[in-house]
Amino acid sequence: MKTAIVGASGYAGTELLRLLLEHPKFEISVITAHSNAGELISSVAPQLAKLGDRRFEKFDLAKVNGCELVFLALPHGESAALIAQLDPNIKVVDLGADFRLSNADQWVKYYGGTHAGTWTYGLPELPGKREQIKKATRIANPGCYATSISLAIAPALGLVDARDIVVVAASGTTGAGRSAKVNLIGSEVMGSLSSYKFGGVHQHTPEVEEALTHIACSEVKVSFTPILAPMPRGILSTVTAKLNTSATTESMHQLYVSAYANDEFVTVLPLGQMPKTNSVIGSNNVHLQVAVDPHTNRLIISAALDNLGKGAAGQAIQNANLICGLAENAGLQVSGLGV
Repeated sequence: MKTAIVGASGYAGTELLRLLLEHPKFEISVITAHSNAGELISSVAPQLAKLGDRRFEKFDLAKVNGCELVFLALPHGESAALIAQLDPNIKVVDLGADFRLSNADQWVKYYGGTHAGTWTYGLPELPGKREQIKKATRIANPGCYATSISLAIAPALGLVDARDIVVVAASGTTGAGRSAKVNLIGSEVMGSLSSYKFGGVHQHTPEVEEALTHIACSEVKVSFTPILAPMPRGILSTVTAKLNTSATTESMHQLYVSAYANDEFVTVLPLGQMPKTNSVIGSNNVHLQVAVDPHTNRLIISAALDNLGKGAAGQAIQNANLICGLAENAGLQVSGLGV
């Protein structure tokens, strides 16, 4: 299947290329990158030496429209203008935020500009989503933080106060994109932790609330504080919520094991084991652990994923597999690197 990657020189774009090189069905036909057009791909991403002398191309509408599948890995706000030019029969997975939200007011508040519309939300492990994705041709790939938070709390909705979900999550620096920023250079980041978008203003907040509201069928409120961690990739999220029933760590652990029993890419670890980011790096997997704090009667969930894997490129390929009628795990790694 002829495949195009638009915006391929960013971290998510190069990870897409790395994974697609091993995909059994998706043929990398078009690789565009506006600011890097003409550059040797392996000079920007040495891990892609297998691409030989291929170079990033300027965007060519005719070439892209000649493909059957398109991945958009563009900055937020740029996909919408491009979509109107694409052949409506092409299957598209957008890794940006342009089509994730259904509430136009929330888009304006958190992103600014005109709301472009809403596509099928591509988080297959949420209840009912897998079948919706299979029937769709346009998929809004979820955000990395949103994926970890939503999967962490979804099985417990109905057993917790959904209006008081508290999240503290740390992400590696690749989550901020490839553009040079002083606060992200090694001298600033190494050996230091820092909160950012402090005070509930992170753009993934409304995305999580919308996704969970569809499941809970009631209002969901999330207080989310992100942290910049001194590592290239990975997310570790700690999610807590007040239980509205009596429960034990063992009973909640069994609930989660049952909820994700048929989901290859979500692993609920045995009691006593904690999620670690290095256990999921390079994979499309999510590791979860749960506990009940009896002192406050709060449920606590720890979730680890690779922000470039299940948080971006891996999940995009998982969604593409589904909309193309392929095995969901085609071309994807389940096990992380571990070191």
